Amino acid sequence: MTSRSAEDIELLNRYLAGDVSAFDELVRAHEDRVFGICLRMMRDRDAALDAVQETFITVFRKADRYQAKAAFSTWLYRVAVNTCYDQLRKAKRRRTEQLAETADPADPASGDPIHAAELRPDIENALATVPVEFRSAVVLVDLEGLALEQASEILDVPIGTIKSRVFRGRKLLAERLGNLREGSKHPRDDQ
Repeated sequence: MTSRSAEDIELLNRYLAGDVSAFDELVRAHEDRVFGICLRMMRDRDAALDAVQETFITVFRKADRYQAKAAFSTWLYRVAVNTCYDQLRKAKRRRTEQLAETADPADPASGDPIHAAELRPDIENALATVPVEFRSAVVLVDLEGLALEQASEILDVPIGTIKSRVFRGRKLLAERLGNLREGSKHPRDDQ
């Protein structure tokens, strides 16, 4: 168990014992990653913020149902992904015209912020066209950097299914971005 996992369990136990400030600490510790997952799944900042809020409301209400079979973060990310699925299904039923997005800041992890800002809309648009089951696997493994095993737990599917979804999602992204060459292979396909 990592120190973060141990700290999460301790905070959760404090919250369940009545210390609401412990829940605030849990939120602060995980809100950035949950937002990243939701933003990439929802592809809309406002929808992602709604999904993050709904995720933490769900965790607040159902914290007593957490079973320590997996890390708290794995359970939390699963709640986030399921919340996104639910909101995407609801949005599909009531399609609306999307307003133009403002320019988001470049990815700070990128070596060249100008290049990252130029590529980001293309990548986000391509990701939005990938079916949601492949998108969620690619978001968790490639964009959030989670291990295949953890993505498998979060999405509640066998690891072979995760590998397949990541492979197919990467392939669809490469096709849409126009950079798939015959016989090309993604460096993480061997995981």
